[in-house]
Amino acid sequence: MLRHNFLVIYRSFKRFKSTFFINLVGLSAGLACTLLIYLWVSDELKIDKFHANDAQLFQVLENRVQAHGIITSPTTSAPMAKALAAEMPEIEYAISSKNIETTLSVKDIDIKAKGKYVSGPFFKLFSYQLIEGAEDQVLTDKNAIVISENLAQKLFHTTENLIGKVIELRHEKQYTISGIFKDVPEQSSEQFDFLTSFEIYMDLRGENANWFNTDPQTFVMLKKGTNVAAFNAKIVDFVKAKSNGDNKHRTAFLTPYSERYLYGRYDSGVRAGGRIEYVRLFSIIAIFILSIACINFMNLSTAKASGKLKEVGVKKAIGASRKALIFQYYLESVLMAMLSLAVAMLIVWAALPQFNEITDKKLNLVLSPHVILSFLAITLFTGLVSGSYPALYLSGFNPVAVLKGKLTTSLGEILVRKGLVVFQFALSVILIVSVLVVYKQIEFVQSQNLGYNKDNILYFEQDGKLEDAKNAEMFVSEMKKIPGIESASTMGHDLTGHNSGTSGVEWAGKDPENRTEFENVSVHYDMMETLHMQMVEGRAFDRSFGADSSKIIFNETAIKFMGMKDPIGKTVKLWGEDMQIIGVVKDFHYESLHERLKPVLIRLSPQSTYTFMAKIKAGREQEVIAQLMQLHTKLNPGFAMEYRFLDDEYKHQYVSEQRVSVLSRYFAVLAILISCLGLFGLAAFTAERRLKEIGIRKVLGSGVLSIVYLLSSDFTKSVAIGITIALPVSYYMASRWLQGFAFSIDLELWYFALAGIVALLIAWLTVGSQAIKAANVNPLQCLKSE
Repeated sequence: MLRHNFLVIYRSFKRFKSTFFINLVGLSAGLACTLLIYLWVSDELKIDKFHANDAQLFQVLENRVQAHGIITSPTTSAPMAKALAAEMPEIEYAISSKNIETTLSVKDIDIKAKGKYVSGPFFKLFSYQLIEGAEDQVLTDKNAIVISENLAQKLFHTTENLIGKVIELRHEKQYTISGIFKDVPEQSSEQFDFLTSFEIYMDLRGENANWFNTDPQTFVMLKKGTNVAAFNAKIVDFVKAKSNGDNKHRTAFLTPYSERYLYGRYDSGVRAGGRIEYVRLFSIIAIFILSIACINFMNLSTAKASGKLKEVGVKKAIGASRKALIFQYYLESVLMAMLSLAVAMLIVWAALPQFNEITDKKLNLVLSPHVILSFLAITLFTGLVSGSYPALYLSGFNPVAVLKGKLTTSLGEILVRKGLVVFQFALSVILIVSVLVVYKQIEFVQSQNLGYNKDNILYFEQDGKLEDAKNAEMFVSEMKKIPGIESASTMGHDLTGHNSGTSGVEWAGKDPENRTEFENVSVHYDMMETLHMQMVEGRAFDRSFGADSSKIIFNETAIKFMGMKDPIGKTVKLWGEDMQIIGVVKDFHYESLHERLKPVLIRLSPQSTYTFMAKIKAGREQEVIAQLMQLHTKLNPGFAMEYRFLDDEYKHQYVSEQRVSVLSRYFAVLAILISCLGLFGLAAFTAERRLKEIGIRKVLGSGVLSIVYLLSSDFTKSVAIGITIALPVSYYMASRWLQGFAFSIDLELWYFALAGIVALLIAWLTVGSQAIKAANVNPLQCLKSE
């Protein structure tokens, strides 16, 4: 029986070649898209999940009450981990961690590497695999360093017999290798090449490593069975108690470590999403596209039902049960899905390199049992969904009516088929609107006036000898002599996120309970001019006015926040010292446009800067960089100059949105093409079934245009209904996405009108091509064929 079913299916494929081809292409494209998204989503969901203690592993975050709302920070006070471990019996281990990027040297090899200052039990919490060294001993010595395989190869060209070898850090201090760990997995949200003791960080911070300052991060491993909600309630006032009641605005809480990658965004102290939104978005897109492909199969299968009516009638007349017929048609659709899977796998294999480049992933099509089962499950589901309506519809025909030729197309069949077309184009229009809105928002953030000029600004770290303020000033003087550099200075900020904040600003009338943080920006002379920052009132720092170290500049938001009128010349206190306001700078964005504008203070403090910035003439970047690197090597030997451009780093803040923009364009085009394939097939079938009617109409004098209108009008109505349904849905979805930005575009009417017009034009072109072809057929051939 099964062999007979396969033979029937094979003959059906041969008989309806165009339908078979359209279904194969549509389902293959839909499955390929779904499988690519599945690989990406699976990888995103695996981030940080490889740690053996995942269920017990948490990060300590802090909610901080500000005048403009509650902000959630990943940084804590330096003593936090040690205090929690000592006082909270629910904690198994607690560690402090602080990122560091510095120069490591062995003989004449100098490498800039990313690492961490961490507490002793680091390897007890995290499952980074040690190749050499014991996890409870490698970080006990203050002068010990643990390095990755990759770093070992770069410094020593081997990973063997390195324990006890010496590495020099910043050409100042020697550290002894106590362990080597396997390179950090791709599934880790944190990438680093070395670890050293947190005690070094504590020494560097000195008196500032207290409960009033925040900088490092704290991670804990809870004992099994600990109630996290109860523990969070227990530590709400922990920081307040440790600071003698002073830090009332800071409340600590735990969040699962492996969830911070996907759920990293907080709004008013409450978790509000993050990358998980894009995981959901692309999962929905995959469902959309697969649904469109399945709808094609349903529509074309029911459309060609007229060719199978006698087959069904004969089978039922000689005793075939409805269950047997349902099985046959389900088998046909599942077999089509399996054939499509084979083609889809080839598409995925060919597209994966480009997909990896767009998503910045290293996905591989490794056919593990889990992947195979997942792909087969998706394919089986696709086959069953695609074949559900045709199987149930065809198997329900009355054999007597079929054989007598009394069966005509039912109203229900027409409504279902039109409903599917409506749904299909509604999904397509939603995707078109989404692509347009994402594109316009990305265009908006890239062209937004940031309050400074980011173009051709090159910056790099003050390192080695150049950390000294006098040496840095001398280096800037030499930089300015290089042809092509318009201006240069130093800055204690990188303008691509929150760097440093302080609540130590006091002014007349300030509420003593107000602990709102001002972004703290340290600059040297000429920095504001280099960035072309605009002064609203007063002046910038200027050597001609004498020492400006006791002067301060605020942004517009800060002045409004402090409630000042005519601020120039007024005095505020910063950390207890009097500072005179000499200027108000126009608000500028030092964070992405996801964030609202916040109070900023700018002070002249060359000894607190850590970044060189230079404005380069357009078109002279390469020659300037070459000369800069020569100057850096001459004046700061042994330290690499790793430079970046400010406009590139600014764009990097929106890398997730840029990927969404690019991928959604591909997926939207794919969805439209699949929809058009189905519409093309339906139009062809409709024209074929109405050939006699067309012939009679032409004999009676109907022109080509009237016949084209006749064949196109029904499809136009269905597409128009789909567009009407899609527009409010797409408006809601676009509005929700834009809420993640503090500054965003307005949803203009033409976005939605354009999406509807594009969908309608594409539908007309698709149906019209078939309609014109049918309208130009010789009426004698139409009538003779009957």
